[in-house]
Amino acid sequence: MYKISVLSFFSAAHHLINYRGNCENVHGHNWKVKVTAGFADVPGNGMAMDFRELKKITDDVLETIDHRDLNGVEFFSKTNPTSENIARYIFGKIKEKGVPVCSVTVFETENYSAAYSEDD
Repeated sequence: MYKISVLSFFSAAHHLINYRGNCENVHGHNWKVKVTAGFADVPGNGMAMDFRELKKITDDVLETIDHRDLNGVEFFSKTNPTSENIARYIFGKIKEKGVPVCSVTVFETENYSAAYSEDD
């Protein structure tokens, strides 16, 4: 399998539900997102997908949550906006655009991340 990845960023606020600690209060992050897509084959030009195309699709998805309070986004009205669930949300939105996404990793800080994939 061939895999390509892009990095992108967004800023957003959230607060965690059913959690005791600082993160139950509204706070924000400058999130980093790594999206990896997988391909069984590459065409004659040897390129599975143009990096710029994957980056544009990723940025289009992130634009819908950039500079938002994630608790106010419809998906998160019934789903706690944890890093794990944010990764799942982004994964689903990119998959809806026809990209064979393998995984999405969301970094809420430089040292803390959560990933979502459907196969492992």
